[in-house]
Amino acid sequence: MRIVIKVGTSTLTHASGRLNIRHMEEFCKVLSDLKNEGHEIIVVSSGAIGMGIGKLSLKKRPEDIPTRQAAAAVGQCELMYIYDKLFSEYNHVVAQLLITNYVVHNEQMHINFKNTINRLLEMDVIPIINENDTVATEEIGIGDNDTLAAIVTTCADAELLVLLSDIDGLYTADPHRCKDAELIREIDTLSDDIIALAGGKGSENGTGGMVTKLQAAKICMDDGRDMIITNGANPAILYDIIEGKAVGSRFIGKK
Repeated sequence: MRIVIKVGTSTLTHASGRLNIRHMEEFCKVLSDLKNEGHEIIVVSSGAIGMGIGKLSLKKRPEDIPTRQAAAAVGQCELMYIYDKLFSEYNHVVAQLLITNYVVHNEQMHINFKNTINRLLEMDVIPIINENDTVATEEIGIGDNDTLAAIVTTCADAELLVLLSDIDGLYTADPHRCKDAELIREIDTLSDDIIALAGGKGSENGTGGMVTKLQAAKICMDDGRDMIITNGANPAILYDIIEGKAVGSRFIGKK
């Protein structure tokens, strides 16, 4: 199986922005094992700005663009260093790809991006993709890594996108406020009622939330690909997904 796994800032870091060592080590271990099993793995990783915030000892996420981009520049170095170190312990090679909206909308760049991903997978490399936050602005940015992950899924012709988040999936109501909220296991249509269930922004150091996840679901479903939202607190849950067990909320692609 060719699978794209998007991991959010809240999974990789603590609220302080500092690295969540236990989560990240387990995440890389599980992905390495799945790759050893024969699966092709593509990672879309958030965390650069959050990690930069922690390393620069900033008290909160910067509000101005230059400081956010500076935090991203610092954090991206740290993020890739850690990925390279952890995956190399299991004899796997990683590659970094930083993109902007130009890759999506420019035909030649889109083709080049697709060819690069395919060649990296042929060379048994794990591509680790993020938006180029150091230069991205509203005009050229994709905006969030949920959408980016969906774009990568369609571009790479992957069978499945898994969004690892800080919530188990899509609920009938906000589970933090409503004790009777129920997890929706399977969604085959993005009806107005489903879209209305999306709340606001996600964690303080992240840029996503359920709104962007449903936008990502639409991209995947319209292209005939499945997407799963699940909790990334326990990366071993990826084994259950690969084995076809009911995990999180699964959005069924149009066939």
